[in-house]
Amino acid sequence: QVRLVQSGGGLVQAGGSLRLSCVIPERSHRLTRMGWFRQYPGKDREFVAAIALSGGSEYYADSVKGRFTVSKDNAKNTVELQMNDLKPGDTARYYCGATVGPLATALNWKAYSSWGQGTQVTVSS
Repeated sequence: QVRLVQSGGGLVQAGGSLRLSCVIPERSHRLTRMGWFRQYPGKDREFVAAIALSGGSEYYADSVKGRFTVSKDNAKNTVELQMNDLKPGDTARYYCGATVGPLATALNWKAYSSWGQGTQVTVSS
């Protein structure tokens, strides 16, 4: 079974926006962070953004800083990834994940114990 449920993605032109959503799993008090990764064909999952579930701390890959925003929606019990000014290089399959690890390991996909099913983001020129 897929532990995390995510939604969003699609096809947009360069400069457009998309929003991804991931449901925070139950008993999340044992988790430290939720993260977003993207994967290109034949490559390992690449870190995009992460947020501490305790609130406050947000982290981004250099390639998305200033364009992507990760946030926690307490009303919907979700973690969101707002993606603005999308570029063709952002085209990939995006996954949300959950980890109990510290920041030092949260930037590595191997530290995540739960994953969403993934969703495709395609950006055309």
